[in-house]
Parts: sequence; structure tokens; C-alpha cells
Amino acid sequence: MEKSSGVTETAHRVLAWIERFLKSGGLWWSVGISVGLAVLSLALAVVVVLGWPADRFKGEGPTQVGKDAHLVVRAVGFLARNLGGAVLVIVGAIMAVPGVPGQGLLTMLIGLTLLSFPGKRRLERRLLRVPAVLRGINRLRARFARPPLELD
Repeated sequence: MEKSSGVTETAHRVLAWIERFLKSGGLWWSVGISVGLAVLSLALAVVVVLGWPADRFKGEGPTQVGKDAHLVVRAVGFLARNLGGAVLVIVGAIMAVPGVPGQGLLTMLIGLTLLSFPGKRRLERRLLRVPAVLRGINRLRARFARPPLELD
């Protein structure tokens, strides 16, 4: 029981520190953090989109990688990848709300590419068939001398 109260006390101290910190700078800290996270999400989106091969969304999808690897390593990798993908989808959905800075649809697409679920390829292709999304991605790829994405 003592450990639980210690954790609660520490959490209260951390929250009090965050509150004092934000009050000292007020709105400017919030704006700075928001802009910083928007820039970070955009940079991450650019890196991921540029790393996709042009035929990433053609055919049935990638074959299973690392099938000879140890089962525990594969399970941890599977869980980490899916957790990261779920976080990106949720963050992308939040950023897709008007007034919230960031690349919402692009972040959600990147999150979807990390997730493993039935029908994933169909959903990815459906998102990429939105002309504005595909045009934006291919324009970004062209700016960095990458070939446009190919769809079936």
C-alpha cells in the first residue's frame, strides 16, 4: 500500500510542477508546444512517406519479414509496431479536427501502415484513392526526387 501512495504523491508533485510551469508562461507555452509537435509530426510524416517504395501499395502487400526470427522477438516487435500504429491513428484523428495543427490524414495513413488487421490493404488503398491525399504525397515525393506511388 505504501508504494501506491508514493506513486500518487509523486504524480501530484509532477502535475503541480507542470501547472506552475504552464502558468508562468501562460498561453505562449501552449502555443510553442503545439507548434513544436506539429513540426515534429510533419517531419516524421515526411521521413516515412519518402521511405515507402513506389510499389508499396500494389499487390497483396509485403511478405512476412523475419519468419525465422525468435518467436518472442517477433511478438514484441508485432506488439510495438501495432501500439505505435494505434497511437499514430489516434493522434492523426485528433489532428484532423479543424483548428488542431498537424497533418491528420497523413498521420493516420502512416499509423494504418504500421497496424496489422484484416482488410488493412483495402483501407490504405481507399485512403490513397482520395485525389488530394495521393496528389499531396506524390508532390512531396517528387520534391525529394522519389517516384510517385503506384496503385493497382
